[in-house]
Amino acid sequence: MTTPPAAPDAPLRIGLAGLGTVGAGVVRLLAANRALIAARAGRPLSIVAMSARAERRDRGLDLAGARFSGDVAALADAPDVDVVVEALGGADGSALSLAEAALGKGKGLVTANKALIAHHGMHLAKRAEARGAPLAFEAAVAGGIPVVKALREGAAANAISQVTGILNGTSNHILSAMEASGADFAEALAEAQGAGLAEADPAFDIDGVDAAHKLAILAAIAFGARIDFAGVAASGIREVRGADIAQARALGFVIRLVGVADIEGGALLQRVRPCLVPVGHPLAHATGATNAVVIEGNSAGRLLFQGEGAGAGPTASAIVADLIDIARGCTTEPFGVPVGTLAAMARADPGDRRGRDYIRFSVADRPGVLAEITAAMRDAGVSIESLIQRGRAAEDGGEVLVGMVTHEGPERCVARALELLEGSPSLTAAPLVLPLLEG
Repeated sequence: MTTPPAAPDAPLRIGLAGLGTVGAGVVRLLAANRALIAARAGRPLSIVAMSARAERRDRGLDLAGARFSGDVAALADAPDVDVVVEALGGADGSALSLAEAALGKGKGLVTANKALIAHHGMHLAKRAEARGAPLAFEAAVAGGIPVVKALREGAAANAISQVTGILNGTSNHILSAMEASGADFAEALAEAQGAGLAEADPAFDIDGVDAAHKLAILAAIAFGARIDFAGVAASGIREVRGADIAQARALGFVIRLVGVADIEGGALLQRVRPCLVPVGHPLAHATGATNAVVIEGNSAGRLLFQGEGAGAGPTASAIVADLIDIARGCTTEPFGVPVGTLAAMARADPGDRRGRDYIRFSVADRPGVLAEITAAMRDAGVSIESLIQRGRAAEDGGEVLVGMVTHEGPERCVARALELLEGSPSLTAAPLVLPLLEG
């Protein structure tokens, strides 16, 4: 869709819902770069109304000229609001109600809310299309990195074969800290929480849910598919140990939480899981809270996008970029094509995929354990490329870590081997399987 631009002097009138980290970042950016933004948008961008939980709280912001309402729904009804910026968060509740109401009134909607788009993006896109209203969510994926626009517009001439990315800055920070210090997961998580880089309840980040939201959005745009968040197989980084990081380094890899989406035989595969990434791969160089996305196109080849994936500044940058597009009348379908043409794709069977894996076993230190493991691998058709056994101190119960790398083979064979070992008294913990990211 293309919305006609307003008269050059008419400001784009914004209703801002939420004055937390993201909303406050938008206010500050619009104030700091006011003249530059107006020049690039072709007209001023002005916040005329806002809603937040506490009106009188001192946020260190200049909110003069914008009226305040305790009723977030009032932003959708306000006749002087052209576009609503949703910075409330959450997949449902007030965020969804506001988004539906704003689009239903024909107002534009800009959001950084990946959960909202991953769960309700199809519904909201239909509503936007029906009313000719712009719906923009660049900030919902990878913070300030313009990967949504690049995938939807810059790479529009390409058939995309794969999208791979580090999509969660908290998990990447924790893994990078473990890599740098040799710390175990719990210690690195506590450090990240102390530094304000991880939430008190970090489950969405460290269990891969946040990255799964973002991957589902990117896959829809890349492959012209309906969003299928439920089809994303996600696992997180809780079970990664410092010993795994060290073993990966010795093998020439680093460990990253990676989202991968691709199409094979008309079926869509979407997965988020920790992987061993070769040190020469672009994703290996994304450290700390950095996000990085690799897009494989049949004409452009490999495209790499990297930058800050979260925080007030990067997220506000992406939101305001969407507002500038709306001010200029440069908007398009949210997922690159009319929502009715998005395909309902079958989910790929991951067991058919071939690859190599790193498998870590925690075992009791007694004779015959290694023979039991290798026999299970043999019976399941898994070929072992290398195997390393590391003992632990007596105060740790004499536990032994056995790490192995498999030759390339079907994933179902590794799954079968682990089934054969399930319940074995030789294993002191569930095995950890980390795929080797090739290329």
